[in-house]
Amino acid sequence: MPQSKGAGKSLVRASLAIHEPPIGTSTSPGGLMKTFEFDFNPSQLTIGRRANWTVTPTADNRDGAMPEFMGSEQREMSVEIFLDSSDRPTSNVVLKKVQTLLDCCGVTSMSKNADQPSPPWVIFQWGSFKTARFVAYVASVDASYTLFGTSGIPIRATCQLRLHEIPSDALAQNPTSGALTAQRVHRVVAGDSLQSLAWREYGDATVWRAIAEANGIDDPAALASGTELVLPAAQEVGR
Repeated sequence: MPQSKGAGKSLVRASLAIHEPPIGTSTSPGGLMKTFEFDFNPSQLTIGRRANWTVTPTADNRDGAMPEFMGSEQREMSVEIFLDSSDRPTSNVVLKKVQTLLDCCGVTSMSKNADQPSPPWVIFQWGSFKTARFVAYVASVDASYTLFGTSGIPIRATCQLRLHEIPSDALAQNPTSGALTAQRVHRVVAGDSLQSLAWREYGDATVWRAIAEANGIDDPAALASGTELVLPAAQEVGR
């Protein structure tokens, strides 16, 4: 059952950070387009991964051929999102939130204008649940509207979301050494600035422009609390 909206401030909400796809040769998610906050945390989610093996039968081996490992697939995640505005029967918030999820399967205007059409890249986050946090694309969205207001507008819906991980070696690999580099996502709190984040993350406040470029920020002074920023790997900033 979804938890009550009256839960304490200590409750960590799940969210989906929706980013522009990278432009050019970049392998990092583009600027943050929107953060989709869950009304209710998922009651369950499913994470899966597959290892591919193949067996080639041979006539001289009647007991069965030795299987050959062909590689591993990336992770997949299925999560159910419950939306409810029944306490505001004339609100269209459920309609808008479902549309936000559906738009994750469509090409962004920025990528289309850059002649590199692509849907957004997303990052699911839920507190310290690191296994569920990976950069992905939205493979499918299925929305079921289950309650309607007197005007016919949906005020309750359940959305089934399927995410496919984007390979990490294509996302954060140091082209000089071939080693994987680590990226983090930071949620802005009161008092944060790009300079202070650069100092805390890299020990150099002057490299704040790397954070700005990674997130498509034109005005570093307009940094709103709650904004989620991709912090590039230190190796990327060093180059």
